[in-house]
Amino acid sequence: MMLPIWMFLAAIATPLVITTGANAHEKESKLTTLPAAPVAEQRPYQFELHGQSVSDPWHWLRDQSYPTVDDKDVLAYVNAENSYYDSVMKPHQPLVETLFQEMKGRIKEADSSVPQKDGDWLYWIEYEEGAEYKKWYRKPVAGGDTQLILDEVALADGKEYFRLGQASISPNGRILAYGYDDNGSERFEVRFRDLESGELLPDVIPGTLSAIVWNAQNDTVLYGLANENWRTDNVRMHKLGTPVSEDKLLFQEQDIGFAVGIGQTAADNYIVIATGDNETSEAYLLPANDVTAKPMLVSARKKGREYSVDERDGRLYILTNDDHDNFRVATASIDKPNDWSTLIAGSDDVYITDLAIFRDYFVLETREGGLDQIDIRRYETPLTPGRIAFPEATYVAGLGDNPEYHQDKLRIGYESMITPDTVYDYDLATQKLETLKVQEIPSGYNSEQYRTEWVSIPARDGATIPVSLVYHKDTKLDGSAPLHLYTYGSYGYRVSPGFSTTRLSLLDRGMIYAIAHVRGGDDLGRRWYLAGKTNQRKNTFNDFIDAARGLIDRKYSSAGKISIEGGSAGGQVMGVVYNEAPELWGAVLADVPFVDVVNTMIDKDLPLTPGEWPEWGNPITDKAAYDYIRSYSPYENVTAKAYPPMLVTAGLNDPRVTYWEPAKWVAKLRATRTNDSTLLLRTNMGAGHGGKSGRWSSLRETAESYAFILSQLGVEQ
Repeated sequence: MMLPIWMFLAAIATPLVITTGANAHEKESKLTTLPAAPVAEQRPYQFELHGQSVSDPWHWLRDQSYPTVDDKDVLAYVNAENSYYDSVMKPHQPLVETLFQEMKGRIKEADSSVPQKDGDWLYWIEYEEGAEYKKWYRKPVAGGDTQLILDEVALADGKEYFRLGQASISPNGRILAYGYDDNGSERFEVRFRDLESGELLPDVIPGTLSAIVWNAQNDTVLYGLANENWRTDNVRMHKLGTPVSEDKLLFQEQDIGFAVGIGQTAADNYIVIATGDNETSEAYLLPANDVTAKPMLVSARKKGREYSVDERDGRLYILTNDDHDNFRVATASIDKPNDWSTLIAGSDDVYITDLAIFRDYFVLETREGGLDQIDIRRYETPLTPGRIAFPEATYVAGLGDNPEYHQDKLRIGYESMITPDTVYDYDLATQKLETLKVQEIPSGYNSEQYRTEWVSIPARDGATIPVSLVYHKDTKLDGSAPLHLYTYGSYGYRVSPGFSTTRLSLLDRGMIYAIAHVRGGDDLGRRWYLAGKTNQRKNTFNDFIDAARGLIDRKYSSAGKISIEGGSAGGQVMGVVYNEAPELWGAVLADVPFVDVVNTMIDKDLPLTPGEWPEWGNPITDKAAYDYIRSYSPYENVTAKAYPPMLVTAGLNDPRVTYWEPAKWVAKLRATRTNDSTLLLRTNMGAGHGGKSGRWSSLRETAESYAFILSQLGVEQ
């Protein structure tokens, strides 16, 4: 219900030794004739910062015309790496195909979501047999024909990449506004469809990067454009039937580190304009029936304070960290929006992660000891929780799609590492859960065949790191099992210990799957996040290494039998631990990794950089931040040593982690390391940060990644 607190060269034929097994370079090798790994030319380039001269001979891999990438030398290198990847992985294609068919067999091809009522209509989505993309449907609550309102299959036809970004229906249910990205660049084109006639309206808004919010009169939408640096710093209004060139600017953010988002309050009375970075936020309210009115400031920004706002009957409900890291709930009159009174105080034990407002009650989503809780509270007795009880000791639970202001039943999502995704309705009158749908696994699944654990491992500084584990019941816990260890550890994002059908392909081959809930995420509360950012960032890396060593000590696996994985900021973790503890890892998956940290954080023209300074530090103005980042940045800390096998991925159109970061890192590793373990770079030439977009295309990429780690660990195919 609430707007989130913060909406983030040519190859030459030559023999190459490819080895497999734990610590692949120590195992018996197989001789395979493959093209040589590409070698990126080193070209002189230097810059000075804080009195230091820094050399970066692979700087040229950044195309100077970016976001257009047309430099022939750059494309030649990236394509050569892709060709090399194809050659190295070719012998493993039977395993890739086996994994893909296993994974595909666990997915119900013809599937649909549970319909949900919103006004006069029931809405749901469906996948057809074999389809890569979804179709969106609705039908009248009172009875009538089913209506196809959005066909992603048709929209994606003939495109290498397609992603639906936003979809919003006017309050009267007649006009659908939707935005899509067809190259992975995260610039969305908004179109409008008349759902009564089925016709597309002539209005087209290119280059958006925001939600789409309707006014109360059904004739105007609010949206945000991505600026030239791929940031949304504005809110505009478009009235249907008028030229986009005449759209009015309603709000403009001046701080280059802040990004702007829009949403709506639960009762649809106000439109919320939220602006902020990773540690500070500010919100404004616009009457939904008068969007040209002057935005009303709720409370002026204060560095380090985050808040979000909702409204009920002229009273504001505010979720904020102003006096406690774990957040409190405050209220204020709409007439005095800056005069806040505590409704629910902050707590060391209870971390409030979200607040949802409904007509007759509000819902707190919290986390206690790392475990999700959902508390339903009546306005007249807000301190009395009505907590929903769930059947397992460890699980993931949260509010699902609850679009109406008045709901007698709450849609809930639930899963665990051994329990498939389950959709419930919680009846507030009976206080009982009604099971609506359990994820179906066509090829079969028996949860009794698997075990899950939550273990605590001491970190080197005395902190305790939670680790979630799942494995087949027949897997021996004597140190002989291979183990796959995953993490993220940034931005206060929690890696939930939920269910995965793809993961079963590892478990059924005797691997243990583990998630390290390291500092930098908010698994144990907001302070757990704060202890892994800026000048405490190294806690994240240390936690991951310590978690791995703790798992070895407890005989879950052994050094050299552990594969590791992380993406984006989690890929940064992979880069650091690859440098610092290479002897532990048997294989590494670094997905779109943020590894060129210094160069990215000193380039304020890159899409995300200014908004990232609160997370990592500003190395431009702060020498201490520069020195600290440089001391761990994976690219800067590559040294002459033996490195374990690794697969690195990138997206040519990725605006979040630009393609040259992984490309430069791989190039430097090839030129510096002392061994010839498998090192691969796979770049999606028509996609962005999330890889390929279709469900089967994406699944095949996962199969390729799993085939890589299984082959490197010598796991039976």
